[in-house]
Amino acid sequence: MTDLTIRPTAKFIVVRLVIIGLVFLAIEIAYFTQRRDSDQATWLPWIAPVIFVPVLMRAARRRFTTVTITGDRLRYEVGLLAKSTRTIQLPKVQDVRVDQHFMQRLFHVGNLSIETAGEASRLTIPDVDNPQQLADAILDHSQKGHAGV
Repeated sequence: MTDLTIRPTAKFIVVRLVIIGLVFLAIEIAYFTQRRDSDQATWLPWIAPVIFVPVLMRAARRRFTTVTITGDRLRYEVGLLAKSTRTIQLPKVQDVRVDQHFMQRLFHVGNLSIETAGEASRLTIPDVDNPQQLADAILDHSQKGHAGV
């Protein structure tokens, strides 16, 4: 069976980027049409780009979050400078759960939670595209691992 790589979706980042871009544009237009001649808020056009920072941080976090299924292991990696890796043996997967709130359902996105035998913690992968298909694929990989035991 081929390797499977899962990443959080970029859909919400794009939506946030469009909204922030519109707010930025409105701030700039308002400044240059209303306040340009006065000495008040001369810092506004220079500080306005700061509103993009949270979206760019979220995009970077998404870029450096990866789940890879190879053979009988699931590897969850997070981080750019400091990296955290969690490896799960697929035959130990007991439960794969999909949670979706309203906005996630509209965009066909959801949170994927994986619970394994022998561990009290649950691994949650936020905002993945087509979460039910991924849950089924993880369970299929898990069952193939049980068949080989």
